[in-house]
Amino acid sequence: MEAKPKDGRPALLTNAPLCQARTRAGGLCRCPAVKGKARCRIHGGAKGSGAPSGERNGAWKHGGSTNEVIALRREAGQLMKAVRD
Repeated sequence: MEAKPKDGRPALLTNAPLCQARTRAGGLCRCPAVKGKARCRIHGGAKGSGAPSGERNGAWKHGGSTNEVIALRREAGQLMKAVRD
């Protein structure tokens, strides 16, 4: 028969890495982390948690910083400098 750990948890959970999230009291969460992640299922380690990537998250460009617009602004600046001189 297997010996039980002191805290009463199964041996597999006691060897698992713990969640790195902080509790409101300031300590670490004591839940096991999801495989391949630093957080437990409650603190964001679950599949599908987090914001969507790309355009679905609103992380899309408005076009003001594209190479074409930057080159256009550079040309306009050179023209303004030539007009002033």
